[in-house]
Amino acid sequence: MTEVPNPHIIDADTLTGEMRPIRRIVLAIGSNLGDRLASLQGAVSALVDTPDVWVTAVSPVYETDPVESPEEAGQFLNAIVLADTTLSAARVLDRALAIEDAYARERSDVTNAPRTLDVDVIVVGDRISEDPELILPHPRAHERAFVLRPWVDIEPGAEIPGHGPITDLLAKTGERGVVRRDDLVLEAE
Repeated sequence: MTEVPNPHIIDADTLTGEMRPIRRIVLAIGSNLGDRLASLQGAVSALVDTPDVWVTAVSPVYETDPVESPEEAGQFLNAIVLADTTLSAARVLDRALAIEDAYARERSDVTNAPRTLDVDVIVVGDRISEDPELILPHPRAHERAFVLRPWVDIEPGAEIPGHGPITDLLAKTGERGVVRRDDLVLEAE
């Protein structure tokens, strides 16, 4: 999808006349330190409060085994947030990082270290990017059951650009170590 709006459409909803395309975004949220559910809810609430982002669905919460993490890493709570936005992919990433920082996310040189909050940009429309700052679609989402399983719950017909339908991808990865927690609910306030 192009970042340049169609110049032949008049946007009567803005005073500046600036037109920005609306894209569907998929964000994966996860936490395995502290009050995990509160961190996930905080991320959802922060996204709901973000100008030019309209949350359209929040998946059920899953408890998942850590993947490629240090031995002492505890289980994660994970969910998927779907939204529509007029923000650029770079601005979506900026917002995701700001939300992580608000929940005391500590960056580490240790791969997949435990964290209070992780907000990963999985898909921004059908955009494909090899920019090292933001690779789209997320380079490992198609291999991660903790991304695919909750996403299938709320958008079973979705596809990851370049990888195919998420239901097919989930069938390949399997669902080992991914357990739905119906007792834990996130609200899109």
